[in-house]
Amino acid sequence: MSRLLEHVKVLEVSMWAYVPSAGAVLADWGADVVKVEQPVVGDPLRGLSIGGVVGATEDGFNAWWELYNRGKRSVGIDLHSERGRELLLQLVDGCDVFLTSLLPAARRKFGIDVDDIRARKPDIIYACGSGVGPAGPENEKGGYDGMTFWGRGGPQAALTPPGAKPILMAAPAFGDVTSGMALAGGVAAALANRAVTGEGHVVDGSLLATAAWMMQASVAYADNPAASELLSTTTAPTIFNPIANTYRTSDDRWVSLMMLQADKYWGELCRTVLERPELADDPRFADIKVRGENAQACVSILEEIFATRPLGEWRERLSRQDGQWEAIQTAAELARDPQAVVNGYVQEVDYGDRTVPMASAPVHFDRTSPTLGHSPELGADTEAVLLELGLDWDQIIELKAADAIT
Repeated sequence: MSRLLEHVKVLEVSMWAYVPSAGAVLADWGADVVKVEQPVVGDPLRGLSIGGVVGATEDGFNAWWELYNRGKRSVGIDLHSERGRELLLQLVDGCDVFLTSLLPAARRKFGIDVDDIRARKPDIIYACGSGVGPAGPENEKGGYDGMTFWGRGGPQAALTPPGAKPILMAAPAFGDVTSGMALAGGVAAALANRAVTGEGHVVDGSLLATAAWMMQASVAYADNPAASELLSTTTAPTIFNPIANTYRTSDDRWVSLMMLQADKYWGELCRTVLERPELADDPRFADIKVRGENAQACVSILEEIFATRPLGEWRERLSRQDGQWEAIQTAAELARDPQAVVNGYVQEVDYGDRTVPMASAPVHFDRTSPTLGHSPELGADTEAVLLELGLDWDQIIELKAADAIT
């Protein structure tokens, strides 16, 4: 793949998933991303385990960590020490982007807030991912995707039926990786502008901002009771177009039809796929208007028909016509989806004793996908990066003896 950012150097001081996932996207696009971690402990995501299934397993492998840190280099620097902080600022001198998730209080404590970094390098892109944004009375607080993006941002309420326990996210870090992709896009835009103007920029993203963006159709109609009720997923939906709906198959799978140009596809669907030509001529379903008026009757018939055959057979039948449809897949099926694999959206990354299906950054260049690699061991690149910085071995040994680096 064309490594569009191969001449871009990113210094990342971040933890967990949101901002590290932005760094992973930039690395996929070719940037040299150097991740600064606290010696010994590193990013806390390295050791996070949920039931021994998600996160670090008994043998020490952590696929979750790999997802958001592949393709980076790791440098262990103790930011609590004066020498460590000065070393970090030396690294800033040679970077294009400073990427951080640290809270404002921590940035001030370590002397790496916006003014500190830009005083050192005025044209740097300072990119910060936060919970709820850089302004307002709550700008000092942190956030996690499960509570800030998913809860406060609206998706959780929108998907939870009345009276039910709030529904959980579809996948760990669901809001983090969405927000990370947006932050990486902001960095790319700032780099493009700097190439023309020579000016550095501050790029801010937040979990709350991404949630608002994704919920914007509902936000726009929040003060319109009728529209708000129509858009709500917590009440039984009103069906206006029976072939923009989901149907259960005989093997308890689901097919999603999204034939918005309903009159264009209705007749062919009835005759070629459903093998019920009489439905195409039924006056109750003659066009989209009367199908809407008789939607419940139409949906009931379609439910009965789809329940007679398994998903595999419906896949074959639906492929005979031009209307839009998809099978509803599990994440395990997505990992093996031939279309996702051939485009490089999901790749098998080899770790020797195992392979892990891993999603690439969702934007590719020149019709090729990035080659995904491993994430670094803690501090694996400390010496190499410091040698590139111009330090000699005596200086590196002295820093190690002072516990400023790992």
